[in-house]
Amino acid sequence: MELWIPLTIAAAFLQNIRSALQKHLRGKLSTLGAAYVRFLYAWPIALIYFLSVIVIERQPLPGFAIDFLLYALFGGICQIMFTVFLLWLFSFHNFAVGTTISKLETVMVAVFGLLLLGDQLTPAVVVAIAMSTLGLVVLGAGQTNLGCTGLIKGLWRLPTLIGLACAAWLGMSVVLFRAASLSLGLDSFLLSSSFTLLIVLILQIALMGLIIGLREPGQLRLVVRHWRPASLVGISGGLASVGWFSAFTLQNATYVRALGQIELIFTFVATLLFFREKVSRTEIAGIALITAAIVIVLLAG
Repeated sequence: MELWIPLTIAAAFLQNIRSALQKHLRGKLSTLGAAYVRFLYAWPIALIYFLSVIVIERQPLPGFAIDFLLYALFGGICQIMFTVFLLWLFSFHNFAVGTTISKLETVMVAVFGLLLLGDQLTPAVVVAIAMSTLGLVVLGAGQTNLGCTGLIKGLWRLPTLIGLACAAWLGMSVVLFRAASLSLGLDSFLLSSSFTLLIVLILQIALMGLIIGLREPGQLRLVVRHWRPASLVGISGGLASVGWFSAFTLQNATYVRALGQIELIFTFVATLLFFREKVSRTEIAGIALITAAIVIVLLAG
């Protein structure tokens, strides 16, 4: 088994945990504040990871050119813009269709990866992406009780366009993070990924801290005051980022994000086993399509 596969699965699992922990902060922090902790409290994890790689591999501090900083900066901005647009999407009463569309970032990663990095896809992976996309739409239709007809009718509304923008911002950030790591030209993927993650987080902490300081200055104090639950979000999110950045460095980002859809399967299993919620046939059909797509990616990757 290639190393990027277990790294991606672990990252998806840890991201699932981070999302669950982050929900508990909503009553204590604003949405922006709850989003900020994923960057702020993940930074120590990134620093420990980077220093460990330096010591264990006995590597010097990596040098970098301006293109690395530009990739890291704009990748971080794209991820922040994804968060901002997602918050905008949630401000609408009829955001269900838009939320479903926002999950189609794998298609965006494929397009941007081809345009910016020349990443090529095999026919099998193209089929897998199509299946995964269809599965996400079907799953969204089942979860929102809209049905496929309701989803189609909602395609021309503003929330849907915002959801599409969310997918584009997230897809672009993934490709730029991969570009930043590859631009270092290092033999060690651990050093490339750890250094890229550390620099990206520093830039994001500064940028989003400035945004919150201007819009909701009181949230910065609350983020520090609630450090215990926030640090759990940061630890799980930081470990997830270690997995994502390492996988992006090793493999085409489209393969990684396509396999990363396994996060939805984790959520589905938790819904059945732990929360014992009922699921519809539509949801089962969506999960089946996503599972089949993941199997194809594993075989093709």
